[in-house]
Amino acid sequence: MIEFAWPWLAFAWLLGPALWWLRRPQQQHFSTLRVPQLLQLNENASKQPRSWLRSFILFMLWSLLIAALCRPQWLGEPVQIRSEAREMVLAVDLSGSMEIADMKINGEEVNRLSMVKHVVSDFVERRKGDKMGLILFADTAYVQAPITYDLASVKQLLEEAQLRLIGERTAIGDAVALAVKRFRDNEESNKILILLTDGQNTAGYVSPEQAQQLASYYGVKVYAIGVGAEEVIVDSFFGQRKVNPSRDLDEAMLQGLAQATGGEYFRARSTEELQQIYQTLDQYEPVSGDEQLRRPQTELFYWPAGLAFALFAFSWLIGQLRQQRRRSAA
Repeated sequence: MIEFAWPWLAFAWLLGPALWWLRRPQQQHFSTLRVPQLLQLNENASKQPRSWLRSFILFMLWSLLIAALCRPQWLGEPVQIRSEAREMVLAVDLSGSMEIADMKINGEEVNRLSMVKHVVSDFVERRKGDKMGLILFADTAYVQAPITYDLASVKQLLEEAQLRLIGERTAIGDAVALAVKRFRDNEESNKILILLTDGQNTAGYVSPEQAQQLASYYGVKVYAIGVGAEEVIVDSFFGQRKVNPSRDLDEAMLQGLAQATGGEYFRARSTEELQQIYQTLDQYEPVSGDEQLRRPQTELFYWPAGLAFALFAFSWLIGQLRQQRRRSAA
């Protein structure tokens, strides 16, 4: 659907005919809208009858310019958004230990990252109306998806994340600090960081303590989730034995980070526990505000403006060619 942002400017179109009528006693042509060298308009052109082509071109030029001034816009389909801003960032660990296959989905053993993708994707879909971003971290942290209403893109980028993409180690402090940086410019939103990791801080430039201070200062609430089973049975030379694949998980650090920022620490030992955690987060941080319908707008003024420029250039070129032909004939 096309609408005009400034439709009242359409009355300016009447200025052209009005000025032409006022000057009619002196000149019998559309001198008000004269374009230099437009179809051989020169000093002697006033003595010649105005051609229909020249009048049509002047009419189109004036109409296109007025149409551009009125700012035509294309209104898209209505989109539901929330009246209250809520911003969330997911920080997902891509270190080598996330490859440990101690999780199950529908009875099938999968690694930790696959389980996180399975559960978090469903959580993202339920957050319609909120803005979300995605940070991936290992040896360092980087923004995979900026904070946006486009949840489908956030979900897709999470699905495409690969282990060891940025190293083997775990830069938890860098991930938290980067999330705080993304939140810092907006003082009016609810700032929520959901941190998923299975280890301890072993890399990066920012320590967890420094990241905790930054998050507290800028009002970023951290929900930390420790991922990984506490007991699995493995085969060895001496038979089967039980091992703890999450022995490197620094729960004390994650608990301190969450509590200091007003969040909470959760332990996800299985797919079911992680699903329950995200249901709890839905209750702690419900989708915010009342729904409103907004229609995305796309500016279209450059189309009539571009056509006017092209028409002027064409007319000027024709005028030049005619002048050159007359010089050659003379």
